Amino acid sequence: MPRYARRKSSSKVYHVMLRGINRMSIFYDDDDRTKFLETMGRMKKEGEFEIYAYCLMDNHIHLLIKEGEDTIQRALKRIGVSYAYCFNKKYTRVGHVFQDRFRSEAIEDESYLMAAARYIHNNPVKAGIVERARDYRWSSYREYIKSGQNSRMINTKVILGMFSHNEPEAVRRFVEFTNETINESTTEKFLDIDNTAERPEMPVISAASVLSTNVLEEVLKSRGYSLNEIRSLKDKIKRDEILREIKEKSSMSVRELARILGISKDIIFRA
Repeated sequence: MPRYARRKSSSKVYHVMLRGINRMSIFYDDDDRTKFLETMGRMKKEGEFEIYAYCLMDNHIHLLIKEGEDTIQRALKRIGVSYAYCFNKKYTRVGHVFQDRFRSEAIEDESYLMAAARYIHNNPVKAGIVERARDYRWSSYREYIKSGQNSRMINTKVILGMFSHNEPEAVRRFVEFTNETINESTTEKFLDIDNTAERPEMPVISAASVLSTNVLEEVLKSRGYSLNEIRSLKDKIKRDEILREIKEKSSMSVRELARILGISKDIIFRA
């Protein structure tokens, strides 16, 4: 499949989407997400690029980024290589973590910048993970509503300044704008994990693992639980019962199950 030249942004601002190779999960637990943010913060300090918004989903990442000393290609490569090294070391794996070619779209005006931030912060709402953007821990939304507090990671002043020069008023308008219901038929369309026509990368996992993952999904579906619900299930008896069924029907090791489920190996082993 041919690769097309990226459209250059005269503002140097881009909406970027990074996704896991073969659409695999790139975050299995909160430690992974924390590590990615730490990595991004470190590279930002060294590369002098700006981040206006972010959202970490299980198998992809949205960023609203402005080029500085680093181009977006160099900035994202440095972030990706550093995070992949830690990820592979933690999960004793080899190979790529991110799909090699990230997707991007140029942001040329203020209205599109504001709308892109709204789209990014509402990704978890659209996915049915939370009911409101403010309920999701792994996005930059909460940085925006901390009136009077500066963030070392996110530049909130640019977008808030588009709403008002009075910070409390800007935050109020930002919240209202973020919570507006978007008509799906409008022209406000952004990069999404499901709207790419790119050819998937070749799998880096075995056929046995793929089969086992399908078994896992079937068990969860038959029990009426999502992956996120299993991770936070307070009924330990019910949780262990489901884990036992998954272990019996799946050929995955305890380590593999822990990695995919985001549940500790000890809990899975004892179930």
